[in-house]
Amino acid sequence: VQLQASGGGLVQPGGSLTLSCAASGGTFSHYTMGWFRQAPGKEREFVAHISWSGDSTRYSDSVKGRFIISRDDAKNPVYLRMNSLKPEDTAVYYCAATNQLYGSTWSGAYDYWGQGTLVTVSS
Repeated sequence: VQLQASGGGLVQPGGSLTLSCAASGGTFSHYTMGWFRQAPGKEREFVAHISWSGDSTRYSDSVKGRFIISRDDAKNPVYLRMNSLKPEDTAVYYCAATNQLYGSTWSGAYDYWGQGTLVTVSS
């Protein structure tokens, strides 16, 4: 079972971008899905997670109010809509899955990881 993130690219400050995470070889419909990011020279950090039912979400303070996590298991396990992007949002973004019912902000709690997609916010 694999995850693959996509949708990254170059965007100007204030712009928007939507990341997708596709699953292959299985389904993640009963997993909590999360997004993490890692900027150059920094540790991987939590961005957002969404429960398997889709009715519970959590965001890091740095993206709250700007990013929206959602899921549509008929298509892709998880999406991340990023609005009002800032240069400090520049990072490689990773999708991940955990079987912890209420999710986690700790990367070690996630069992499956996709290859990252690079988001660059620059004018």
